[in-house]
Amino acid sequence: MKITLFTSNNNRHNYLINLFSNICDELFVVQECRTIFPGIIRGHYPESDTMKKYFENVNAAQNKLFGNSYVNNFNKNIKILPILSGDLNKCSLTFLSDFLNSDIYVVFGSSYIKRELVDYLVEKKTINIHAGVSPYYRGTDCNFWALYDNNPHLVGTTIHMLSKDLDSGPILYHAMSKLKSNPFEYTMSTVKSAFHSIAERIKDKSIFNIEPIKQDKSKEIRYSKKIEFNEEVVKNYFNKTIDLNSKQFDNSLLKEPFF
Repeated sequence: MKITLFTSNNNRHNYLINLFSNICDELFVVQECRTIFPGIIRGHYPESDTMKKYFENVNAAQNKLFGNSYVNNFNKNIKILPILSGDLNKCSLTFLSDFLNSDIYVVFGSSYIKRELVDYLVEKKTINIHAGVSPYYRGTDCNFWALYDNNPHLVGTTIHMLSKDLDSGPILYHAMSKLKSNPFEYTMSTVKSAFHSIAERIKDKSIFNIEPIKQDKSKEIRYSKKIEFNEEVVKNYFNKTIDLNSKQFDNSLLKEPFF
C-alpha cells in the first residue's frame, strides 16, 4: 500500500509521518516547512509576549503528547519533498508526479490547497484531518475558538473528505479526547486521537467502509479566519476561566466519535 501525505514540519506532523510509515509499504510526504517558533520568530502569527506565551503552552503540550518527534530516517520507505510554506499551490502536477501515484491520500496541516492540485486530490478521494469539529467550527484555530466560546464539548478533530471549499467535505467521523488536564493538552490530544484512529482504520481498511455524511452548514457556530486570531483575542483567552467539564459531550452531535 502506498500513502501520500501533505503536511507540515512540527513535532505532531513528524509523529504522523512516522506513524503512517509503519502501516504502509511506501510513504510519500510533501512537507511544507514553517517556523517551529511561532510567536518568537515571525511566521504565520505576529511576534509578541502574549503570542510567545500562548505558543509556549502549545509547544509544551505538543512535546508532552508527541515527544521531540523527528522523521525516522531509518525507515527507508519514506520519501519526502520539503517545500517552503506557501509554495504548495505553485507546484505543478508534473513537478509532484512522483508523489501522486498512491493508493491513499491524506492532508493534515498543509496550506489551503487550490487549483489543479485540489482538483486532482478531490478526484482521488483524499482524506483531510481538520483540527476542529465540523460543521460547528470551520476555518483556522477552530479548537481555540471552541474553548473561547465556552464550548469545550466541541473540541475535537474531524476526519472528512477533502473538498475545494475549506473544511466543507463530507464527514467520515470525529476524533475526540477525554484528556482534560489543561486546555492545551486537551486540544492537542484530540489530534493524537485522530492520528491513531485514522492509522488504525487505514491499516484494517475499515476507513473505506465508512459512509461519508454531507455537512449541514446550518449548524455552523463560527467560521474563523487567521486574521481574527490576534493578540487582543489571545489576551482575552488567558483572562477567561475555562472549565473543560462545563458542558458534556453530546454524541448525537457527532459522526461516529472516536475517543
